[in-house]
Amino acid sequence: MIEATNGAAARPNHERGDVRADVAKYRGFHDESSTGTVESRSEHYGEMVKGYYDLVTDFFEYGWGESFHFAPRFTGETFAASIARHQHYLASRLRLAPGMKVLDVGCGIGGPMRSIARFSGASVEGINLNTYQLERARKLCDEAGLEGLCSFIEHDFMKMPVDDATYDAAYGFEATCHAPDKTALFREIHRVLRPGAEFAAYEWCLTDRYDPSRPNHRKIKKDIEEGDGLPDIWTIPATKQALLDAGFEILESEDRAPSADPGTPWYLPISGRELTFTGVRRTRIGQRLTWAALTVAERAGLVPKGTMSVSQFLHRGADALVAGGETGVFTPMFYFRARKPL
Repeated sequence: MIEATNGAAARPNHERGDVRADVAKYRGFHDESSTGTVESRSEHYGEMVKGYYDLVTDFFEYGWGESFHFAPRFTGETFAASIARHQHYLASRLRLAPGMKVLDVGCGIGGPMRSIARFSGASVEGINLNTYQLERARKLCDEAGLEGLCSFIEHDFMKMPVDDATYDAAYGFEATCHAPDKTALFREIHRVLRPGAEFAAYEWCLTDRYDPSRPNHRKIKKDIEEGDGLPDIWTIPATKQALLDAGFEILESEDRAPSADPGTPWYLPISGRELTFTGVRRTRIGQRLTWAALTVAERAGLVPKGTMSVSQFLHRGADALVAGGETGVFTPMFYFRARKPL
């Protein structure tokens, strides 16, 4: 396991109480009037993604929980139950079991890892380049009594410091979308898997309804990229081709978003139409109250200056995710399971 360090030290501007420079730097990656191009975001993806999660991790954990992903949901099912079922579905499809060594690609603060380790009994190693997130992940795993099953690598998943044929399986929960080149990432995952091992993930993709000639579709895509730290968003066919080009055999694939019941779509928790802690804060009144509170908190020094700006671009990103779901041009859960040939 990584050694824990001081969380504030991992984010020095948080310790100094002013993240405005960090916000400006991050948003610059998406400023198309200047140097905010797909090419520049891809070239500097590590810096961009690390800076993004330095800014937003506390927001996500506070408002969403320990698992930073969406899930299809059934009528009468709680949000937490849908998240767990989504995780267990993937673990079941991979047939994870005690004695297996499994890679969590882009593990965040380890929510899916802890759930999957408990559910399957497999040993899970997470890779993540964000120091602060790994500090949180280690602490939460230790508190859960899972330090024997969960371990971490602090590194870029595009260049893993891992020997060939190390893992019996690999998975990712809405994390490979941060990669600047999916083919290159999938080749790296292919390298560290043993022959015959499988890789499964939920991927953020544009669907066949996306029309780049339509301004509203382009705006949805752009706002999702800025709100969620993405260099670009790939289509479903491009993602499947990347797997094939990396040497995988695709065993199954589908967009899991339509598996939700019509009244409980994956984006319901951020739509402002649900009477939950997150849902109420996503209403217009909730947003205004949140920003008023953050303004007061910034002035009082209770949160770093610039915190409200982070909240604002996250809300814009959430609006775009809802629009992407309602129009059907975007899915956060294109599921695939692929195998490294023997």
